[in-house]
Amino acid sequence: MAQFEQLIAANKRNSVLLVVVFVLFICGLGGLLGWAIWGDWRAAVPSIAIALVVALVTGLIGYYSGPQAVLALSRARPISKQDDPQLYNVAEELTLASGLPMPKLYIIDTPAMNAFATGRDPEHAHIAVTSGLRDRLGRDQLQGVLAHELSHVKNFDIRFMTLMAVLVGTVVMLAHIGTRAMWFGGGRRRGSGKGGGLVMLVVLIVALVLAVVAPILARLIQLAVSRQREFLADASAAHMTRYPEGLASALEALAADVHEMPQANGANAHLFIHEPRMARGERKRHGSVWSSHPPIEERIARIRAIGNIGA
Repeated sequence: MAQFEQLIAANKRNSVLLVVVFVLFICGLGGLLGWAIWGDWRAAVPSIAIALVVALVTGLIGYYSGPQAVLALSRARPISKQDDPQLYNVAEELTLASGLPMPKLYIIDTPAMNAFATGRDPEHAHIAVTSGLRDRLGRDQLQGVLAHELSHVKNFDIRFMTLMAVLVGTVVMLAHIGTRAMWFGGGRRRGSGKGGGLVMLVVLIVALVLAVVAPILARLIQLAVSRQREFLADASAAHMTRYPEGLASALEALAADVHEMPQANGANAHLFIHEPRMARGERKRHGSVWSSHPPIEERIARIRAIGNIGA
């Protein structure tokens, strides 16, 4: 138990650190773009302020409306205990065992097998599972899947990934606006003299390169964080159920699923327990730096290793 509490605490510390780094990066990007666009280093100060305001506004909007937008995008519909008693019973058992509030449960009508969690915090958590998953998984497998999603809730991954999506989106938006502004009028008030002109040329080049590279780097960081949090949620789920084989066999079933999800796209795919756009035989990018999920074979092996240690 202590080991998992330490992992969760480290997870929270790393989350705060990464958010701070992203905010500083947004400030630096905004300041450099302002300098490059207006040709005056003093323009960096109001540009940083504008970048922070943009980040704050988009952050607040994403924090409070993001989960509902994700549920709507995924076409998830809320269900009651009368609609699916077993799903509710399994969720209630896990929340009682883990000390978490009961999340709101949803169904996504698709033959594909998948599930995801979203929300601001454990008190405002939502878990959605597909009808294909409900139809084809046994109780132990279902318990493993729900434990994985509840682990994202308990570890505050649901909050962090929402913030990460907002911060990455802010970087992309600033970079897009900055490159267009530089293209149509960058450095309009150039520094006086040859030295000033050379400095502005360097600033313009650096700003342009950063504006192109920054969204790519931000996205790669987001994907790397997503992969690591999947591993942590798997380990937490194995600890929560004390039956790692349930989740391992569920992931094997998901890996063999040939159905893709039309409800999934780049905005919500990273939230699912398994990459929803990847049918069997289409694994070229799976496990690469561009994947939001680690290789499912590696996840299964790690989960079963936990079971062997506990045996």
